[in-house]
Amino acid sequence: MLIWLILIPLIASACIGFLRTPGRATALLSASLTLILGVTAILMYMYGNGMDGYSEIGGLQSQFTLALPLSRIMLLLTVTVTFAAILGMRAPSPQAERSWAISSLLLSAGATGAFLSDHVISFYAFHELALIPTFIMIGFYGRGERRTIAWRATIYLGLASMVLLAGLVLLCSEMHCWHFSSMRLFAGQVPHSAALVAGLLLVGFGTLVSLFPFHSWAAPAYASAPTPIAMLHAGVLKKFGLYGLFTIAWGLGPLCLPLFADWINVLLVLLLGNILWVGYVTIAQSRLDNMLGNSSVMHMGYLFLAFAAYVVSGTSNALALQGASILMLAHGLSISLLFLLNGQIEAQTRTLELSAMGGLARKLPLLGFLFGLAGMASIGLPLLANFAGEFTIFLSCFADWSPQAAATGCAADSLCIWGLGPVQVTVIIALWGLVISAIYMLRAIRRIFEADLSPAAERATSLSWGDIISASFLAVLLLLFGIAPFLLV
Repeated sequence: MLIWLILIPLIASACIGFLRTPGRATALLSASLTLILGVTAILMYMYGNGMDGYSEIGGLQSQFTLALPLSRIMLLLTVTVTFAAILGMRAPSPQAERSWAISSLLLSAGATGAFLSDHVISFYAFHELALIPTFIMIGFYGRGERRTIAWRATIYLGLASMVLLAGLVLLCSEMHCWHFSSMRLFAGQVPHSAALVAGLLLVGFGTLVSLFPFHSWAAPAYASAPTPIAMLHAGVLKKFGLYGLFTIAWGLGPLCLPLFADWINVLLVLLLGNILWVGYVTIAQSRLDNMLGNSSVMHMGYLFLAFAAYVVSGTSNALALQGASILMLAHGLSISLLFLLNGQIEAQTRTLELSAMGGLARKLPLLGFLFGLAGMASIGLPLLANFAGEFTIFLSCFADWSPQAAATGCAADSLCIWGLGPVQVTVIIALWGLVISAIYMLRAIRRIFEADLSPAAERATSLSWGDIISASFLAVLLLLFGIAPFLLV
């Protein structure tokens, strides 16, 4: 059954490309079917006998499963964002609509295949499939210096993929295991090249997730990309690297700590670069699309913080995995909604310069409300999904800490400060990111929607039903999972 979640968008994209069926209508039918099928599969797994699917193509057997700890969360994120992205799609011309629809479907199919794959090589190959339409769409339909931005993203992500493949092959060949779900059975000892393997995985996965300082490709790519591609890449595909790190750590169990031991302190410093350095860069942006791109990069630091807490505990820290699960979904929904609204603002005002806008809420109050809700979710307002994820991650950093244990452990650890270990010190510093987020988001809301009516805002007319439904769909999910985050864990 699970393979149909991949085949349906592939078949739909083939129909659009070769049979010349209507682009948006065919893509929307495919997205609706995968949304229904994906939610059904998740419910059947949770309340039934599980959902493991096997397929054999050309003698190569692939396994798709919902048994991995984050696969259900990521499947839910993929099908919901795909539906909203295609429903709210605004192609510049009827000719471009086919390309937009095909690219969105291929990206969605690749992300779904990666998140459902149990085999390591299948997991990697599906991600590579999803990257191709991203490069093409930025190069042909992006904003600004789209060709330069597309090539930069291609080079960064291409090199990162090669580094990642080397790390995955080295890890799996030394463990003699190529399936995530079977790693615990084969994890008898730390791989001989543990430091090298962990370094390759962190650089490879980290670049794909835009870990500082390998992040400079991400914000321009998201800002330049057409709206559905920005939504699907920043909201969904960007989680591939963190999904891979968490899934490998879960598969290795207690062995993940000695595997990543040499890199934990380095990772803690780098993730602070995401939260603080990129956070201040976000404040300095003068365009809405650039601000949202850098904001997305910034918030990846909190997910890497959850990974560090998870690894340091030897995967016994359930709060870290739960917090990461909630925040991965919440961030995907909130940044997708923000990029969707970014496209609607550009269509209404024909500008994304923050200084050129003002008073838009007078013309489009619903747009102002939805943007405000998405912005408040992004900066962690309680009762919205991002707050539940971030708060759980902060708590997870102290899950295994106590004053007595700290006094004993810190006696031999020069990195401890006042009885706090590296992870605890890092989370205290990272809390400043909440203030940074509030500064840039509240400033953007004020400049776009408040004050006197600007000439750009006067151009605004009205939102279409597709605009309203697609944005409201994501907003309702942010509110639902903020009020009831237990539904995700």
